[in-house]
Amino acid sequence: MRVFAFAFATSLALAGAAEAAPGRVASLNLCTDELLLMLGDPGQIASVTHLAQQPAETPLWREGRRYRRNDGSLLSVAALRPDLVLTMGGGARDRARIAERLGIPVLDLPYPRSLADIEAAVGRVAEALGRRRAGAAWRARIARLKATRPPVAAEAIWLGGGGRTVAATGLAAEWMALAGLRQRATVGDRVTLEQLLVSPPAVLLRSDYRSGQYSGEQRWLSHPLARRVRGARTIVTDGRLWTCMGPTLGAEIERLRKAAR
Repeated sequence: MRVFAFAFATSLALAGAAEAAPGRVASLNLCTDELLLMLGDPGQIASVTHLAQQPAETPLWREGRRYRRNDGSLLSVAALRPDLVLTMGGGARDRARIAERLGIPVLDLPYPRSLADIEAAVGRVAEALGRRRAGAAWRARIARLKATRPPVAAEAIWLGGGGRTVAATGLAAEWMALAGLRQRATVGDRVTLEQLLVSPPAVLLRSDYRSGQYSGEQRWLSHPLARRVRGARTIVTDGRLWTCMGPTLGAEIERLRKAAR
């Protein structure tokens, strides 16, 4: 009942956001960091996670470094006395109990599984921040991408370190479709070098996420077959954008459209 009461109190607080926009907002997740940096007024932002300040993790790192950083825990921002905390994907019950005791409203977004989920997240965060106009502008950009979606899609494989790929349905595939690319269905979430050699796609969409890092996944990705497959056009994409797959992907989709023609 206490958790329910807290959730009810939080919903009331968020419902009144347009009348009294929060003045100190903290984010505890990289994906909500990006939403806060894109939608929030600079004067509202109290803290973002340390990931939002790392060039290897987000293209918004310069903006992120303007604010205090936290370690992703509620306790790391409690001293800032935020009047709204953004996070994603749930968390331990301890977080809800701590937030309840401190009287801190928390907006916990579900992990997005579709473009509709992304649009909903933008709307909810914008509403909570009292920034409806900013939210409408970002949602309009996504709507324009949908309206101008290429009529023909080239078969593609999204390729990350160690042969990681994405499902043929779901959020990543929906973004790819807006770029004129159709993700090939694969068994599991991996592609082998042999599969690339024997049955290359029309387009190899190669993520550059942490490309300068020394690791087994990056060594795999540096293999000649993973870098350029005969019979396939290789297009490099900014892998940081595919971590959260939020609105920041919009400009990349426009670039990929031109590259895939």
